[in-house]
This record gives sequence, C-alpha cells and structure tokens, in this order.
Amino acid sequence: MTTMRDVAARAGVSTKTVSRVFNDDPHVLPHTRALVEQAMRELNYVPNVLATTFRAGRTSVIGVAVPDIVDPFFASIARAIEDVARGRGLSTLVTSLGSDPEGERPAIESMLGRQLSGLVIAPVGVDHSWLERWREHTPIVFVDRAPVGLDADTFVEADERGAVVAVQHLIGHGHRRIAYVGDAVHLSTEANRLEGWRRGLAEAGIAADAELVRSGVSDREAARQAVAQLRALDDPPTALFSANARCSMALAAALRDEPLAIVGFGDFPMADVLTPALTVIDQDPYRLGTLAAERIFDRLGGAEPAGPAVAVIDVDLVERESCRTGAAPV
Repeated sequence: MTTMRDVAARAGVSTKTVSRVFNDDPHVLPHTRALVEQAMRELNYVPNVLATTFRAGRTSVIGVAVPDIVDPFFASIARAIEDVARGRGLSTLVTSLGSDPEGERPAIESMLGRQLSGLVIAPVGVDHSWLERWREHTPIVFVDRAPVGLDADTFVEADERGAVVAVQHLIGHGHRRIAYVGDAVHLSTEANRLEGWRRGLAEAGIAADAELVRSGVSDREAARQAVAQLRALDDPPTALFSANARCSMALAAALRDEPLAIVGFGDFPMADVLTPALTVIDQDPYRLGTLAAERIFDRLGGAEPAGPAVAVIDVDLVERESCRTGAAPV
C-alpha cells in the first residue's frame, strides 16, 4: 500500500508537506501543492482515513441507505461497500429506506447527523436538492438510481439499453404482444426501463400498447392480479418484460401453473434453478457497490476532480429457458 512517505519521495517534498496538502493547508505554495497532488494521483494514494476522520470530527463509518436491505440486489451492493470499507479500516452503517419517498429525508438526515465519513444512497425520493449543504463536508455517492435536483457522484446501470435488449430478445423468439410489469415507475430506473420497453418495440415496428403496462407489482398478490388482468385482455400478451428482480420473483409464483415467456431485469439467487430458469438482464450489483465505495475513498483522499461524475455501467443478457416458454405467438 502506498504511504505518505512514497508520495513525498515522488513529489520531492517532506511528509509534513504532503500532510499539509491533504489537509488543505492554505499556506502551501500552489506549485508545491500541484506536485503533491500529481504524485497522489499517480500512486493512487489513499491516506490513513481513520486518523483523518478523527481529526475532522467524523466517525470512521460509511453510511449505506438502500430501499430494502433484504432485497438480494441491494444486499449485494451493501456487502460490496462493507468489503471495501473493511479493507480501509472503516465499518458500515446500513439502513432500509422503504418505498415511501416522504420517509427518505428524515432517515438520511438521521444518518448524516452521526458525522459519517461518507454516504452511499440508492434513493427512493423525488427531490435531493436539500443534500447540497451536507455534500459540502461529507462525500455522498448515489448508486443504482440517479438523484433529482442535485449534481452528485452517481453509478447507474444502462437501464434503457438493457430493456431494449430484453424486448428485442423476446421479439427474436417471435413475440409481438410483450407486456411491461414494474413497480415504482416514478423512479429513474423504472422510468428508463419503461422507455426502453417502448423503444425496443418501436425499433421493431410494433406500437406500444398502454393496456400492456402494469405497475405497482411488488408482491405475489399484486403479481397474480397483474397476470390475471393481462390474460383477460381481448388481445393478451404472449410474453412479459419484468422491470426488476422483485417483480420477477413475484411473477415466478404467478406464472407457475400457466407460464408465459419472460425476461427479467436483474438476476437474483435461485433464478437459474426455477422451472423454467429465468432469462435476465444482469446488473452486477456487487460491482456497483464496489465502485460507489471506492469513489467515497477517492473523495476522502482528494484524488478525484472537484466536479461530480456520473458513470453508466453496462448490463448483459443471460439467456436461460424462460424466454422460450409459453404460448406460441400467432
């Protein structure tokens, strides 16, 4: 691991000067500061965060706020953040935000009030402009879902493109009546996936039928009702695109006796052993969490540019049996 002594040797200064640069001492000459910062970047220097956070009055804890820690997707993100933090000598504090946008701010402010070293959020709210004052002294990174009303470090998946791939894959199997089944369409992830569903159909010359859109599907009963409503249409779908893993798990039970072809956005444990095994758009949540945690430490170490960065992580189709299931299209 690179030390402060290594940085000092590369920059040709003392270790005390490196420390002064890292702590933003205004008395360091601009030329010297530039040399030290360049050496930090070249050596990928991460300082002793425990000592730094103690001096800054922060706890040696990274906060993690996700909608539901029981959800396998968000649990994987949290685990990745914990692994990175533990490797740097910090612990994590994890909370579930739930699904109510109104409850997001008090839950997050409660965490930030603990003087965290940094915070990673997978948001459920519709306005994050209030976080601007917190971001001045606490690194905040958004993951999976982009913030609203705030420019901040963000790591998201290629939601729209993934939905296009899923829909076009079903079209490739002969389907033209493809339903969209989702949960909270006000979230950026689902809004983008719904747009991808529309675009995937449009690129194949198929009109998007609003009757084929079902939202609010977050449990088995809602999935059962959604499937029953879709089957009752005069021109029912022969295939489904599921917008997230929670919907897919609920739909697996609803489709058990009368399967339809389906592709789900997001893999989950046991998806590959279902009957039929579920074809998915794989998101790699562990990588998302790792990138988010590493950005927190980059910010703490002063190695990143001053402006926020938005990264879109690509997704991949994992083909199994479910995309070839169900009634043959006519």
